[in-house]
Amino acid sequence: MGVYKDKNRGNWYVSYRYVDSFGNRKRKYHRGFRTRAEAQAWEREDRLKEEFSTSMTLGKFYELYEKDVKHRVKENTWNNKEYIVKSKILPYFGEMPLSQITPRTIRHWQNEIMQEVDENGRKHKPSYLATIHTQLSCILNHTVRFYGLKTNVARMAGGMGTKEHCKTINGAAINFNISLISLAPFYLPTYILPCERRGNNVADG
Repeated sequence: MGVYKDKNRGNWYVSYRYVDSFGNRKRKYHRGFRTRAEAQAWEREDRLKEEFSTSMTLGKFYELYEKDVKHRVKENTWNNKEYIVKSKILPYFGEMPLSQITPRTIRHWQNEIMQEVDENGRKHKPSYLATIHTQLSCILNHTVRFYGLKTNVARMAGGMGTKEHCKTINGAAINFNISLISLAPFYLPTYILPCERRGNNVADG
């Protein structure tokens, strides 16, 4: 730990070296703490921020997220958020590095959550499924807004609690021309286009 007592001023300061996400060696210095415990707490939080990388697990990043967000929302709002994160998200993603969280892994997680049942054998309501996904999306959106990640993969995966619909077009409109051979129109009964989602949009914060 880089915590030291300033004998002249009677308070504590932090001084430590670290390697940032680009591999550069740097030094951090901050003074004016009244107690050793305050200095140590500041150092732990600051080290996490400075040494952030995609190899950090979601569980570790959640510690940063909590420090950044908890004091900005109402206590009841945070308590509800924390319950969902700790009961539905961290058990699956907590030990997973951010770099390994992909739309595919999120879809697998969603499938597990959607199959959960309570003591009466009832599955989660669509609105609750949407809320669970929103909390994961909020955390990952925080990595994009403040820590330099390029993409919120939770958005790419799509939400839970909404139905997916596929548009179709008549295949009679599709013609194929191969080399110099002119073929008659190639008819298909239907042609499946990429799915679109209808329902509540997932909000990220």
